[in-house]
Amino acid sequence: MNKKVIIAITTAVVVLAAAISLIVIKPWADDNADSSSAVDSSSVADSVADESETDSSSEPEASSSEPEAPAKEATPVDYYGEMKVVDGKITGSKTGEPMRVTGMSFFWSNWSQKYYTADYVDYLVDDFNCEIVRCSYGINDEGVPHDTSCEALIEDVIDQAIERGVYVIVDWHAHSAHKNTDEAVKYFSQLAQKYGQYDNVIFEVYNEPTNYTWKVVKEYAETVIAEIRKYSDNLIIVGSPQWSQKVESAANNPIDDENVAYTLHFYAGTHDKWLRDSGDRAMAAGIALFITEWGSVNADGNGAIAKESTEEWFKWIDENGLSSCNWAVNDKDEGSSIFVEKSDDVLTETGEYIKELIAQRTLNAPWRS
Repeated sequence: MNKKVIIAITTAVVVLAAAISLIVIKPWADDNADSSSAVDSSSVADSVADESETDSSSEPEASSSEPEAPAKEATPVDYYGEMKVVDGKITGSKTGEPMRVTGMSFFWSNWSQKYYTADYVDYLVDDFNCEIVRCSYGINDEGVPHDTSCEALIEDVIDQAIERGVYVIVDWHAHSAHKNTDEAVKYFSQLAQKYGQYDNVIFEVYNEPTNYTWKVVKEYAETVIAEIRKYSDNLIIVGSPQWSQKVESAANNPIDDENVAYTLHFYAGTHDKWLRDSGDRAMAAGIALFITEWGSVNADGNGAIAKESTEEWFKWIDENGLSSCNWAVNDKDEGSSIFVEKSDDVLTETGEYIKELIAQRTLNAPWRS
């Protein structure tokens, strides 16, 4: 047989065998299917996995925390903490450094109850920029307090002062408090049990002794202080003879308690350098002073503003870093009132002046930064 014929027959047989093989092995295949369109199973799996990864990465991440609460308002008490007497200076328990706060004193509680409210605490904090307020619990020197119903109003003021983070003095506003020792012990005992754990609260156990010796004042104060100390270590303030002007008598024979300060009261229209000099000597002897009451007018609460004398007093106050409360939140027709008579918030000339004086000292206070 011719060699070329043999090759041709062999080739034809191979081609025919290949065709039969395709028909037998894949009889279900689509006659029109293109082998290039077949998808390998492993490629399908990879594609699904890739798609899954792409979808998950494109979704926004779920928030893991709640919306942030508004920042808490800075307050003097949060910053300074409890007032502590250290080396003759009133010091913040949190800062460990001498501190001073400036604010307002309410008038006698029995005669100005309409101001003893949470709203007026807010007014003094927000409009007057006060860091401290003082409640003046009006006392009948010869017997029980004038009106014990105002105790609830005083607590309203205390509660709101705590809420706003400012300090509050509770003052036994009397001129002969030692004649009412039992009543004072009872009241301050209740007060210390209820509020003695708050850094805000300060106890002033004798406002302005008049013509009594320091021995009489001290014995009374020690009795009341002993009761307070059963429940609280907070700052206690004690007045001195002659309307809290003879602070040297207290400095020469101080009360044996590590957290007691002594109040110095002045009225710029009446008192001048001689009283500041006495205050200097008392501080040099080692006691801490706190000006719980002062006025820009005469000592009787009347008269025009003595601006020059007030500026001299505040130069001394600033130099010594002393805390102070101005007299008074009231609308009585007299020079020391900050409100016009029979008004709720119309300021007198005194009110405008005091408002500015306080703001000058409190708007730049360390706790605000």
